[in-house]
Amino acid sequence: MKVLVTGGAGYIGSHTTLCLLEEGHEVVVLDNLMNSSPESLRRVEQLTGKTVEFKKLDLLDAAAVDELLAEGGFEAVIHFAGLKAVGESVEKPLMYYQNNVVGTLNLLHSMDVHGVRQLVFSSSATVYGASEEVPLIEKAPLDATNPYGRTKEQIEDILSDLGAADPSWSIALLRYFNPVGAHESGLIGEDPSGIPNNLLPFVAQVAVGRREKVMVFGNDYPTADGTGVRDYIHVMDLAAGHLAALGYLADKKGVYRWNLGTGKGSSVLEVIEAFGAVVGRPIPYEIGGRRPGDAAVSYADPSAALADLSWAARRDLRQMCQDHWRWQDSNPMGYKQAE
Repeated sequence: MKVLVTGGAGYIGSHTTLCLLEEGHEVVVLDNLMNSSPESLRRVEQLTGKTVEFKKLDLLDAAAVDELLAEGGFEAVIHFAGLKAVGESVEKPLMYYQNNVVGTLNLLHSMDVHGVRQLVFSSSATVYGASEEVPLIEKAPLDATNPYGRTKEQIEDILSDLGAADPSWSIALLRYFNPVGAHESGLIGEDPSGIPNNLLPFVAQVAVGRREKVMVFGNDYPTADGTGVRDYIHVMDLAAGHLAALGYLADKKGVYRWNLGTGKGSSVLEVIEAFGAVVGRPIPYEIGGRRPGDAAVSYADPSAALADLSWAARRDLRQMCQDHWRWQDSNPMGYKQAE
């Protein structure tokens, strides 16, 4: 199958591209390299021994996107491209709506015109907002609490309306929880621009000496150790979920929604302790105040993905930390040191 992967040079995109190539698919990656590096794709080629066709394009360039789709031959799209920093989205909401929503509309228009109607969309557990009902199921109300999450929610609405209006579309909405880890080789992994927005890459940068300590936002939640609990999922399990969804859509029409998570929660302090155990020394941290809008506990009910896709996360927290540390230890400055 010939697959277009938007945002394919990014963290989850590069790991999924690797898995697609290993499964024998032909892959074209579209990425504007705003928050990613072409080095990730060079390393994917190194790992697979296969070539990745790369197009440096921005989805906001509607004409260029249309030209790419017009070249023909694409059977499906996996859509990762988008801005994803919650804090930045609060500061710059217009940029997030323009980039994420308008960029997606441009992609969908071109897909529709050129008859490419199979799509796997990278959504997020942020669409559930600060729900107190756990585990989270796909039928739970959507109530994103920040512009980033609302762009994901709005795109889900657009895709739901599209699927209802035109039954020729096959669409999977994958709501991930907290992707972590790296490919077991240590050659590709998460390389956030600037200060990491998520816990594990921050912990890894502290462990490798790039940052002084981890700030823990709140230790007075109603949890076992007072810190927030989240569902962390290994990026390779997540990539496998995309391939499973792609396979499911091959002979199905309509719009489908699946949580991709482990179904288990780990607290902030548990993650810091687990990473320290892998590194062999304690990770320094400081307790600070809560962040507005943070839920005490959030984890998935992934049973629908198991039932429909025969997919389940296989890697535990220790392996997530081991693989993430192997990547960070081998690449202290991320891909930048290779560029």
